[in-house]
Amino acid sequence: MTQVIPAPVSVTPDRHGGGFALSRDTVISVDRGAKQVGELLAGVLRPSTGYRLPVVTDRRHGSGISLSLGYVPARLGTEGYELSVDRHGVSVKAKAPAGLFAGVQTLRQLLPAKAESRTKQRGPWTVPAGKIVDFPRFSYRGAMLDVARHFFNPDEVKRYIDQIALYKINTLHLHLADDQGWRIEIESWPRLTTYGGSKEVGGGPGGYYTKAQYRDIVAYATARNITIVPEIDMPGHTNAALASYAELNCDGVAPPLYTGIEVGFSSFCIDKEITYQFVQDVITELAELTPGPYLHLGGDEAHSTTDPDFIRFFDRVFPMVEATGKRLVGWHEFLKATPSTSAVGQYWGTTDTNDLVAQAAANGNKILMSPASKAYMDMKYDENTPLGLSWAGFTEVDDAYDWNPGAFVRDVAESAVLGVEAPLWSETLENSDHIEFMAFPRLPAIAELGWSPWSTHDWASMRSRLAAEAPRWEAMGIDFYRSPKIDW
Repeated sequence: MTQVIPAPVSVTPDRHGGGFALSRDTVISVDRGAKQVGELLAGVLRPSTGYRLPVVTDRRHGSGISLSLGYVPARLGTEGYELSVDRHGVSVKAKAPAGLFAGVQTLRQLLPAKAESRTKQRGPWTVPAGKIVDFPRFSYRGAMLDVARHFFNPDEVKRYIDQIALYKINTLHLHLADDQGWRIEIESWPRLTTYGGSKEVGGGPGGYYTKAQYRDIVAYATARNITIVPEIDMPGHTNAALASYAELNCDGVAPPLYTGIEVGFSSFCIDKEITYQFVQDVITELAELTPGPYLHLGGDEAHSTTDPDFIRFFDRVFPMVEATGKRLVGWHEFLKATPSTSAVGQYWGTTDTNDLVAQAAANGNKILMSPASKAYMDMKYDENTPLGLSWAGFTEVDDAYDWNPGAFVRDVAESAVLGVEAPLWSETLENSDHIEFMAFPRLPAIAELGWSPWSTHDWASMRSRLAAEAPRWEAMGIDFYRSPKIDW
């Protein structure tokens, strides 16, 4: 029970040992509000065990797995759970389905790694006896996938959703538009995708999500307790939009599509009224697609926009987001435009000091921690890494683990930190194997920073637990990096 990632709040192994073994007669009994979670668990275990594992709401069955909603201590919140195992069965209790889902992810890690296989394996399928009581440190535990520089199709995004969900990540931030491509259908401005989405870094064919495809991704994520956070970066990182519509440019001339990786050269035309009509239309359609609470407007690296123009732009745009009822998120540079205190600043700097972020936290804004030198999973592991960039330095798995999101930026108290997010930019990434190579083993390490109490933070323990995950990743077909920091 001590090999789980993220480390639980409390683990009490049964002093007599033993445990519960799944069998052909095992059933998964659920409360009515837990049926979806039960079916997801059964969907993981049926192929590997070969067992029927029926999901039932009738609790008169014998031994099995029980997922129940009801009273648990208040400190567990909506994502916490209690998991108990004895020779008669497994019980997961929580206040809400999100807590049951988290408990089921822990249960998966307590089973043999080959339980994740998509083909039938030989048992036994024993869960060790004991009790776990668990709940998250931070409410926001995120991963980000850049689908703008290289496009990843819906199946590739869903594959990543399944992988991050195992480690109790509960948000997926999709970077949907940048200089190299526009990836989400906007019906009022159709050339954004048909033309602006037709390329990617290196000149490949790009791609985009129709609204129906995007809604399907959102629903898939929601079933796995993951909120999609869509980002349209502005006023910089906008060449794909500027290339699609000449009228968005100050000189009325559309630039060519861009397939390189330089940043900071593009900007919306701050003085044109059509700019704000465009942004209004995009925000309105994006909010309609977004059941979650957040809209991300970027705001970073707007080097071609003066500070006065940057502030003037966001003075017009911030109210547009607020009118949708969504909560505004932006990279920390947008804080210089002084959004309302409900807005979230995402810190991506490489140092432990930032006056803009500290002042925003003092004003009451929440801060999302993504320091590039720790949390950017597109940074190379070392000088020999075939993928990724290195502008923020090399980031081995111990570097990704060795920082405290609640105390990383000076003068930003833990109470001001909304959580942690691990961005994965895609300048050099073209497929799921590339995503997995850069995200594993670093993503589980960063996930632990978001979920587990700081008191559990221990690199010796983490490296042992990561090593134990290797057979699971192999069974799942995850193309992970075998870091020399870990005894695989």
